[in-house]
Amino acid sequence: MHQFGLNEEDRIREAITPKSWNEIMTSDSWEVFKIMAEFVEGFEKLGRIGPCVSIFGSARTHPSDRYYKLAEEIAYLLTKKGFGVISGGGPGIMEAANKGAHFGGGKSVGLNIELPFEQSSNPFIDPDKLMIFDYFFVRKVMFMKYSQGYIVLPGGFGTMDELFEAITLVQTHKTVRFPIVLVSKEYWQGLIDWIKNKMLTEMNINAADLDIFSLVDTADEAVEIIEKYYNKYALKPNF
Repeated sequence: MHQFGLNEEDRIREAITPKSWNEIMTSDSWEVFKIMAEFVEGFEKLGRIGPCVSIFGSARTHPSDRYYKLAEEIAYLLTKKGFGVISGGGPGIMEAANKGAHFGGGKSVGLNIELPFEQSSNPFIDPDKLMIFDYFFVRKVMFMKYSQGYIVLPGGFGTMDELFEAITLVQTHKTVRFPIVLVSKEYWQGLIDWIKNKMLTEMNINAADLDIFSLVDTADEAVEIIEKYYNKYALKPNF
């Protein structure tokens, strides 16, 4: 049997095996220290990097795909403006982002996560700027805390998770407002139409919430939105 199958069976068996309350409490206590260690390491490493932009998208995007090339171009242009680039550290769009930053001579950061598939680290991350997390929620805090902008290319559930997490935190004023840029009208327009026609019509959001994010088609448009944000608040890039 495939090794992943064995690991998954063991994980499920462990999860459903009855444990005493003492065992549960002891396990939870040790897990707190592991979570704290991930936060401390993340704060120490990322706090020294400076203003960065995070680029999100599918891990399954092939290097020959137009969205891969678009992500690479966006990252390259951002680094030429002096901005660092953060990705999820894996293949696909994440690799393209780190590749563009690498060849642009900018800071290339990868916040990877332990997964049973798809998520090996790409080779374009600066060796001292690769982090590997066990917990999605810790990783998401790092993205939010150390990104002055989100650029979101086509992706799946993970990409949507990051996108809506950011929109929700801005909407609820749990974080300062920062640019969230969706790239590819062809890919995102159907979702935005649904948000307008269902969420807004049924008053589950306000009209002003639609201004939290922008929709563009080109690398230049995406970078321009990020640059305007930096200029507005006089934030210095990494030159």
